[in-house]
Amino acid sequence: MKSTKTIYIILFLSFFLASCQLAKMGGDAKENPPDPQQRVKKNLEEGKGFRLMDMTKKGGSGKFEFASSNELWRASLDTIDFIPLASVNYSGGIIITDWYSSDSESNEVIKISIRFLTNEIRSDALDIKIFTKKCDLQNKCTIYEKSENLIIELKKEILKKAVIYEKDNPDKKIEPYVLSVPGDG
Repeated sequence: MKSTKTIYIILFLSFFLASCQLAKMGGDAKENPPDPQQRVKKNLEEGKGFRLMDMTKKGGSGKFEFASSNELWRASLDTIDFIPLASVNYSGGIIITDWYSSDSESNEVIKISIRFLTNEIRSDALDIKIFTKKCDLQNKCTIYEKSENLIIELKKEILKKAVIYEKDNPDKKIEPYVLSVPGDG
């Protein structure tokens, strides 16, 4: 009896917390058009929805963008391919390398973190941080963030490759949402 009561309490709290989260998802009324059809159009253009008609195209599969079709993601991985990766999370939009040194005699190693702020190929799409770890003979290490020059060069190289990948992929098109009114045939 006590365990079922606990289960009911947990379920109630889960629904209560989920409803709070759903209320937040609606967004600001000022940013959304009052007309439902315009809201649908805006959401689909921003990638916040799906179209049933897309499900029926090309063998009934949905339309998904994977890492291999994201030019910015591919360009980033190709640019830092000489460094071992510690963590890669496409859905979270982050790449973190392991500590790396090109010289085995060096007491200085670097670690690169690339966060994707958008899938669009623009200069503000990437948040790149480069950390340097310098150790002395007693293995006392200091970690500090690297200068802007290396970050700018890395970002430039990634964006150049991403543009090339985008030009090589003519199939990638963004389809505008066309509002269909019932009864129009």
